[in-house]
Amino acid sequence: MTVTRGLEGVVATTSSISSIIDDTLTYVGYNIDDLAENATFEEVIYLLWHRKLPNEAELENLTNELAENATLPQEVIEHFKMYPINKVHPMGALRTAVSLLALYDEEADIMEPEANYRKAIRLQAKMPTIVTAFARIRKGLEPVAPRKDLGFAANFLYMLTGKEPEAIAIEAFNKALVLHADHELNASTFTARVCVATLSDVYSGITSAIGALKGPLHGGANEAVMKMLSEIGSLENVEPYVREKLNNREKIMGFGHRVYRKGDPRAKHLRIMSEKLTKLTGEPHWYEMSRKIESIVTGEKKLPPNVDFYSASVYHSLGIDHDLFTPIFAVSRVSGWLAHILEQYDNNRLIRPRAEYTGPGKQTYVPISERS
Repeated sequence: MTVTRGLEGVVATTSSISSIIDDTLTYVGYNIDDLAENATFEEVIYLLWHRKLPNEAELENLTNELAENATLPQEVIEHFKMYPINKVHPMGALRTAVSLLALYDEEADIMEPEANYRKAIRLQAKMPTIVTAFARIRKGLEPVAPRKDLGFAANFLYMLTGKEPEAIAIEAFNKALVLHADHELNASTFTARVCVATLSDVYSGITSAIGALKGPLHGGANEAVMKMLSEIGSLENVEPYVREKLNNREKIMGFGHRVYRKGDPRAKHLRIMSEKLTKLTGEPHWYEMSRKIESIVTGEKKLPPNVDFYSASVYHSLGIDHDLFTPIFAVSRVSGWLAHILEQYDNNRLIRPRAEYTGPGKQTYVPISERS
C-alpha cells in the first residue's frame, strides 16, 4: 500500500459534476468565469443537478419549487430560541437544524430517486431560511418570512435584514453563490459522499458535510480572513503585521490551495466586487488592505489568494455578521453536496479505504494483577 497524507493526489471516484484541470474550474464543462459573469444561482443549481442549463420553463419550475419549500417548520424556529445564544456558533446551529429538519420530513428515510430529489429541493430551499432565522433570533428579532417574488440571492438578503436589497448587493451575493456552489471532491463533499455511500439518508449526508465545512481549514477561512483584517485595522499596519506573521511562519488565511498552483480562478471575481462594494459603503480601506496583503504574501511566498480572501470583505460590505460567512458558504455549497449525493446514490459503492498500521506489534495479553 502507498500512503498519501491527506489523500493528496489520490483519485477516489469519477464524477460528471465539476472539474479542476490546469487551474481551470468548470461546472459540467462550463468555465466558472462564464457562469460567474452570466448565470443566476438558480441556473447553476439546475446545471449541477441535471448536467445541463435549464430552458425558461425548467428554470421557472425550479424557482417555483424552491419558493414553495423555503418556509421552515415552526418547531425548528422554536428550537433556535432554546439555544444558549451567546455560546452557539451559527455553523453549530445550522448543523443541528438540518439534522432536526429530517424529523419533520415524512420522506426522510425513503430512498427512491424521486424522493431524494424532492428532499434536495427542500434542503436547498430551506438553508437560507435557517441561516437568516437564526441570525435574527439571536439578536432578539423575529425571523422574516421568505418572499416568493424574489430570487434566491435577493431573498437571502431580504430575510436577513427585512429590507429589499439593492441591485449591486444582489449581483455580488449571486456571484458569490455561483462561485462557491461546487468544487470537485473537496473535504465536505467527500464527507457527504462517504456518509451516503453507506446508504444513509440525504439529511445525514448534508449534516456530515456541514460538520466538515465548519473547520477553519475549509469553510471557516473567510471568517478568519475578516478577523485578520479587523486586527490589522488600517493600511499602515498591514506591512508590520504580515511581516511578523511570515517571520514567525504563521499561516495567513485566504492564501494558497491544495489543488491550484497558479491561483484560484474564483478569486478575481470577488476581488472586483470587493473594490466596488467597499467604495460604495465608504470603507475602501478593507479592499486596499486586502490588496496590500496580497502583494506581500504573493510576492514573498508565491501564494496567490483563494476564493475565501476577497469573499470576506464582500460579505462585510453587505452588512453580514462575520460568523455568518461560513453558513453562507453552506447555503451555496449545499447545491454541490446534493448533486454529489444524488450521483453517489446512482452508482454507489461503500467507500472504505485502508490505513497503514504504525503501532506496536506481537503483544500478549497480561492479566491486570500482573501489570505494572
